[in-house]
Amino acid sequence: MIAKLKDRGHWGSRLGFILAATGSAVGLGNIWKFPYIAGHYGGGLFVLVYLACIAVVGVPVLVAEVILGRATQCSPAGAFKTLRGPGSGWGWVGWLGVASGFIILSFYSVVAGWSLHYTYLALTSAFADLGSTDIDGLFGRVYATGRSTCLHFVVMLLTVGIVVGGVSKGIESVVTFLMPALFLLLAILMFDAMTLDGFDEALSFVFSVDKGMSAQGFIEALGHSFFTLSLGMGAMLTYGSYLNPDDDIPTASFVIGLLDTVVALSACMIIFPVIFTFGIEPSAGPGLVFKSIPIALNQMPAGNLLLIAFFALLFFAALSSAISLLEVVVSSAIDQLDWSRARATLTLGAAILVLGVPSALSGSTALFSDTWASVFFGKTFFDSFDWLSSAVLLPLGGFLIAMFAGWFLPEEVRRREFTRGSRFASQYPIWLFFIRWVTPVAMIVVFLFSVGILPKDLLGP
Repeated sequence: MIAKLKDRGHWGSRLGFILAATGSAVGLGNIWKFPYIAGHYGGGLFVLVYLACIAVVGVPVLVAEVILGRATQCSPAGAFKTLRGPGSGWGWVGWLGVASGFIILSFYSVVAGWSLHYTYLALTSAFADLGSTDIDGLFGRVYATGRSTCLHFVVMLLTVGIVVGGVSKGIESVVTFLMPALFLLLAILMFDAMTLDGFDEALSFVFSVDKGMSAQGFIEALGHSFFTLSLGMGAMLTYGSYLNPDDDIPTASFVIGLLDTVVALSACMIIFPVIFTFGIEPSAGPGLVFKSIPIALNQMPAGNLLLIAFFALLFFAALSSAISLLEVVVSSAIDQLDWSRARATLTLGAAILVLGVPSALSGSTALFSDTWASVFFGKTFFDSFDWLSSAVLLPLGGFLIAMFAGWFLPEEVRRREFTRGSRFASQYPIWLFFIRWVTPVAMIVVFLFSVGILPKDLLGP
């Protein structure tokens, strides 16, 4: 029997939950990582495999997380303990998710700060007077100086200000603006991309399956289909705990997965036309987003308006994800430590701010020399936290959530939460099969490759 807990707040509507959860899923990885890996592993076939992985791995785990949240009305730290009892040994799985959110936000807010800075530069028309060499050097001046710390502070201040307002008045009210604005910016940039000479080539590249794909590409598609939905860190579990009793979990999860995929594919159709038109090398991460794309957009008609739209898109995506990461940590302190929302948000927000300073300063060779890098096996603080979360914490968390939902969650609770108010109630046996057998195996494979236990060239080039 699940005990009744004090009122923790609820979404004002199912749409509010869908927008908030989509905001959590849609992050910077959709804008810069997905286009890069899609290009690196052959385009169309990679996209097709990725869509299949979203359907059979990503969405089933998303459903499981939301079920655990609504069934318990608890944060990650309390959900497993509520369902299996304090002495079951499962309680630490929830705290693993809290730790993941804490660590990820500490460096994610740094990247969000870069996008905020570039949005400001675009709004002030700073790019208009810069040549290609100057734009290329801008990122280095931000990354290698204390400016990143100031930007990290601003992003954390914004995130804390939103989360402290609560579920409905804070998070829901903000994402109700952010997500429609994000999709509007996507539409504007997509419309402009359609006018470029490279659009037809990009369309063929992204959706044609005439090229082959390596086995490594399959592993990348599998891993990204999981990480893109913010799974394994308790964000969807937390947001699910604010759902109303009769909301349709399978349908909402399907819509969230669909919207996240639409954003990823739209990003491809915005970035690849620019790449093919201007002959840009689709390099990974910040090099593409903060260097190559700004140089190209600056050469186009109405280039400054496009730069504003592009970097605002990046910042909105980053901020919506940052909100969910902080809420995971804050909700656990509220539930488990009986803190007020204000105390939890301000205290933990300050702690994350401090933890993020080394990541913000990772580009400064004066502060973090090769001696420091050797401590982290050649990685900076930023890269170390990134690796720890993406290679260890999230795959492990996803595996344990799938195992718990499939094998240890009481059947009565599992079936009730899946079928209640759902038009997909008859699909319960199919979902249970995937969450018991397919997803755990997939997560083990991703984890073994991510941490290097299995070499990346094991399956061929």
